[in-house]
This record gives sequence, C-alpha cells and structure tokens, in this order.
Amino acid sequence: MQDIQEQLAALRQRIARIDRRYGSPPVPRPNAFPPTAYEGDLPVIETVPGVEVETEFGRHFEMERSWEAHKAHGSADIGALCELPHDLLHAISNGLIPSAPPETWAFLDTETTGLAGGSGTYAFLVGVGRITREGFHVRQFFMRDYGEEASMLTALTKYLEQFQVLITYNGRTYDQPLLETRYRMSRQRPPFARLEHLDLLFGARRLWKLRFESCRLVELENQILGVERYGDIPGAMIPYVYFEYLRRKEAARLQPVFYHNAMDILTLGCLTGIVPWAFHEPERVNLRHGAEMVGLGRWLRQAEQYDAALTLFRKGIDAGLHDELLFRTMWDVAALEKKLERMNGAIAAFTDLVASPNPYRVRAYEELAKHYEHGEKSYAMALEMTRCALAIEDTADLRKRELRLLKRSTVRRTARLV
Repeated sequence: MQDIQEQLAALRQRIARIDRRYGSPPVPRPNAFPPTAYEGDLPVIETVPGVEVETEFGRHFEMERSWEAHKAHGSADIGALCELPHDLLHAISNGLIPSAPPETWAFLDTETTGLAGGSGTYAFLVGVGRITREGFHVRQFFMRDYGEEASMLTALTKYLEQFQVLITYNGRTYDQPLLETRYRMSRQRPPFARLEHLDLLFGARRLWKLRFESCRLVELENQILGVERYGDIPGAMIPYVYFEYLRRKEAARLQPVFYHNAMDILTLGCLTGIVPWAFHEPERVNLRHGAEMVGLGRWLRQAEQYDAALTLFRKGIDAGLHDELLFRTMWDVAALEKKLERMNGAIAAFTDLVASPNPYRVRAYEELAKHYEHGEKSYAMALEMTRCALAIEDTADLRKRELRLLKRSTVRRTARLV
C-alpha cells in the first residue's frame, strides 16, 4: 500500500510540473513558433496562427509553417532539398520508387491520443511537409474536438492528391495503419494506396544503429544535424496535453505540440536528404564513422553486392571500431572472402582473428583447421589448429575432429614409413 501511495505522490508531482510548464505562455526560443499574447480559455483560432477550414463533413483547424530556402536546419541546407535527384529513393526502397521529383514527396507525422494504436486511438494532429523551391513547408491538420475528425481527414485526402511518395519515420508500423483505421471509422477511403511509402526508420537504423544507442528521430536530429530543440514537449506527454485541452479548452497548452510535430517533419525532410544518399551511391558516400561504414556494408552484403560490402567493412575497420563490432566485422570479412572462394583473403582474415582473445577466435581456429585438412591436406596443421581451439573451448565436435585428425596423421606417417 505504501508503494502505491508513493507512486501516486510522484505522479501528482510530475503533473504539477507539467501544469506549471505549459500553463503559461512558452518562453521565446530559436526555431519556436512566434509567441502569442493570450490567457484564459481563448479558442485555438485566437491563440495559434491558422485558419478554420470547412468541408462537406464540417469544420476543422489548419496551420501552416515555412522555412525559407536560404535557411538551415542544423547542418542541413534546406534550399538544397529541392535539388535532390529524382531517383534518390530507388535503392533505399528496393526499386519501388524508381523516380519521383522531390516536390512530390509528402513527409507525414501524426500526434495521437495514445501510443498503443487500435480503434480507440485518434490522430488529433496530422502534419504534412513538402519540399518547394521557396524552402520547406508544413501544413498541420488539427481537430479541435472529436467531432471534427471527418472534416480533418477529408481535407488531408485532398491535400495528399498532389503527391506521389509518402515518407514517414516508423509510419509503416504506426502512423499509416492508425490513419487507415480512423478513415474506416469515419466511413472514408484511405488515400494511401496510390502512394509509394518509404519508412525512413529502416534506412536510418541500417546506417546508424551500430553507432548510436537510439535511432529515435529526435536523437538523430541532435546527433546528425546538430539541432537542440527549445520549447519542445516529450512525445509521451502529448496525449495528456491534448486531453487537458479538451477538458479545459486552454489552447495555450497546444503550442508545444504543434511545434513538436512541425520540427519532427522538418527533421524527417532533412534526414531524407542524407540517409538515402548512402544507399544511392555507397561507393562515393562520404561517411566519417567506422560504424556507419559497417552498417552500410551489411546492407550491401544483403543485397549481394559482396565486393562493395567488403570494401566498406575494411574501411570501417581502418576508421576504428569498438572491440565487439571490430571482431564481428573481421569475422564478416573472413566469411565473405570464403563465400567468394578467395581463400588467401579468407585465411589471412581468420589468422588475424586467432591472434587475440575475442568471441570468434574458436570459430576462426575451426575454419583454419577445415582449410588445412580439406584444402591443403596438411593434417598436422589441422590438428594443431583444432588443439588451439580446444584449449579455449572444449566441445564434443572439436574432440571428434581431433580424433579424426589423429587417425589421419597416423595413417599418413605409417604410409611414409612403408
């Protein structure tokens, strides 16, 4: 009982901190939405720059936000996005997006009433970003109450008609299925079937999961783009803020939510100018960290581009890796050389692995034993490699190999004496 009371007390303190933080106008910070003078329960239309939009299903609220082409988002040049090649998404999408101008890419992100999904979860805010010659533009569709959902979804469908590609971050698993459910609940047809969908999360993970502990969008925004957000809100608290808005009608609380959504979409657009390049021209991409090279090399290996994968693996080793990834990559190099039947390279790589303690040392000794036994018919060397492996790890398979090699060595010595 005491534990429950302590948990409740901690929860009340956390809610109180949130109330204090968002109960008054946010402090102006770089990149934040312009501050607006408001107090009390002024409606959204009077506290957030935007307009009320009417459709055949009613009304909803929309906001727009732009970043000019001459500006930057951290290290990303916003103006350069419109110059991205039309076939940039071909490789990262496994050929599903052969060619599409950047102006036809829709960058979508939602803010919802919960993280679990299901028919009871609403997407109360949907943001769509686009690349233009003037810069990067975000339109946000917002339902001020549950009754505005049908109108918001109708407007979203109409807006997406101008795009060919949908780009999200974890949207294939979360955002798109959730929106499809909301469309069905509103008796409307989802607009996504004609759009090719690129979920950038999978490419980002391939490239950076070996380098960073987390590939969350906001983490990559900080680590890759060098952006530090101000006036933001943790994503986990957004449902609470929306429920508080519905209960109290204090629209001031929503500004950090709109800002969070817009920044996520801008970051998604800028990362789309970075991640697909690695898959588009892997032999020319300018990677600086060994872990990134290894991550891209693994994708090339999966795509059966073995020589290119080997090149990146070796570059990654030369660039420097932590021990666990270093030895795994050395093993991958050896295994690929063997697969390509380039035994000189494979033997050299296996020999490097047995030179120091590591998780692949026993397996490398076994591979060397196989080579000397079957490739060079040098049973004495094969036996030596097997006994070196046994000294590290005593297994039944190694014992069987040792006995077999002992017999073969004995037979060969006897044959020579005769």
